[in-house]
Amino acid sequence: MAIGDSNNDLSMFQKVGYSVAMGNAKDVIKAVCTTTTLKNDENGVAYAIYRYMENFEVPK
Repeated sequence: MAIGDSNNDLSMFQKVGYSVAMGNAKDVIKAVCTTTTLKNDENGVAYAIYRYMENFEVPK
């Protein structure tokens, strides 16, 4: 999982299976990401991590 909001995050997004754009990111960043979270001043990183963990399943 990678979380970002700028062009310098694009290479990081390409390396992970789940990419999250911050709510304040430009549309071009949101378009390449798996999902979008809240803005940075709305605790978007924490929100994205909690959402990801709620859906995380440990393989048996």
